Amino acid sequence: MPPLSRFAPSPREGDAPGGLAEPVPRVRWPRVAPFLKAPRGFTLIELLVAISVMALIAILSWRGLDGMVRAQESTRQRADEMLVLQAALGQWGTDLDALMPVANTTPLDWDGQVLRLTRRSSAVPDEGALVVAWTRRNNNQGVGQWLRWQSPPVRTRADWRQAWEQAAQWARTPGDAERRYEVTLLPLDSWQIFYYRGGAWSNPQSSTGTPSGDSTSAIPDGIRLQITLPPGQALAGQLTRDWVNPVLGGGRT
Repeated sequence: MPPLSRFAPSPREGDAPGGLAEPVPRVRWPRVAPFLKAPRGFTLIELLVAISVMALIAILSWRGLDGMVRAQESTRQRADEMLVLQAALGQWGTDLDALMPVANTTPLDWDGQVLRLTRRSSAVPDEGALVVAWTRRNNNQGVGQWLRWQSPPVRTRADWRQAWEQAAQWARTPGDAERRYEVTLLPLDSWQIFYYRGGAWSNPQSSTGTPSGDSTSAIPDGIRLQITLPPGQALAGQLTRDWVNPVLGGGRT
């Protein structure tokens, strides 16, 4: 064993031979993962594109819903117009079916503007006769309207004459007293009446349409109603409805 230097440390117990200490093993620390980057967000262009697509979808959806609502409203309006037309024509037929000839009176008269008639009352018990008038008149907006007027029940010939004259006045220059008994039915451009007598249709104002004899013969075998409905309604154009006298008409149509 070589001599030890005086400057060398004296060997200690457990040292390796030669006085050298055992090498210290290197500590291997676990590798730390690199710092994770934050997730990248949407760019401004991507946001604008997404907003534009959503706005387009919303507009298309709104148009579809609006179209459905408009179609439903139009269908409901046309259905209401059809019901009004059916009710008006039904009332027209009911008035003619209830025509009531009274001695020394005129049960039916058409002067080209107003149709006046005398009919039975449908009330129970019977309240007497009724004077009914139909005419066309423009409203404040200049739109033609089909109107119906009905008098209170009449029991005497004097009451009937007063109601008959009041119906004619209502058709031309109605006052507040006459307007109380009128009902506005539906828009109407024009209308015309024809009588069926002697196997042919004729104008009631012509000589062939003028009856002769008692009040019963004044009621024709048939009455033809021609009305012209304005455009924009459920039904537009000319509409014809024929009425056959159930007493005098026999089997004619």
